[in-house]
Amino acid sequence: MKLYVGNLPWSVDEAGLKKLFESYTTEEITLIMDKYSGRSKGFGFVTIADDAAAQKAMTELNGKQIEGRELKVTEAKPMEERPPRRSFDNRRSRY
Repeated sequence: MKLYVGNLPWSVDEAGLKKLFESYTTEEITLIMDKYSGRSKGFGFVTIADDAAAQKAMTELNGKQIEGRELKVTEAKPMEERPPRRSFDNRRSRY
């Protein structure tokens, strides 16, 4: 089961996210980073093979306070299809 972990403090890196879930058998841990600044966006995803362990992780970690922030741990939803982004390229000629 893939879990969404949100409202993470900016100071939490991928190693910190891994440590947070160390008591659960994780398959994959991904912290989402801003491609321009290289900083965390404050959320990530954790994959746990055993559904019972994933449910336990959600129950135990959802609402947990870390550095004054209340974590949001829920089952991840599939990414929705989005329309293509509009280009704002001003270099193209308009004539």
